[in-house]
Amino acid sequence: MAFEIINPESLGRPSGWNHGMLGPAGGRMLFVAGQITPIGDFVAQWDGALGRVLAVVRAAGGKPEDIGRMVVYVTDRAAYLANLTPLGEVHRKHMGRHYPAMAVVEVKALMDSHALVEIEAVAIL
Repeated sequence: MAFEIINPESLGRPSGWNHGMLGPAGGRMLFVAGQITPIGDFVAQWDGALGRVLAVVRAAGGKPEDIGRMVVYVTDRAAYLANLTPLGEVHRKHMGRHYPAMAVVEVKALMDSHALVEIEAVAIL
């Protein structure tokens, strides 16, 4: 499935994500629950959580390019900002140059007290 990228000029050019992703007509929506890997540092947990998201997408017959939206919950905004370069490397390792619509939200805590990162996604297959 190919998305049509929607980036209105009035919103400015995004970097590392897109404002909107229009899925193809007739596609099936896959909602991927929040995934965590509560072991390791911030980057390792992001890597593990994204890998688990993709395991669900692949199990449904999809691929990274089928993900239209991701929401990432982090417990430490400063850690996110301090690790943008390695997080970009992790993203490209899993997703290539596919950048879905994305939100990063700082939260007080996640359900697993050792988790620093949780990622959920929506894919169109």
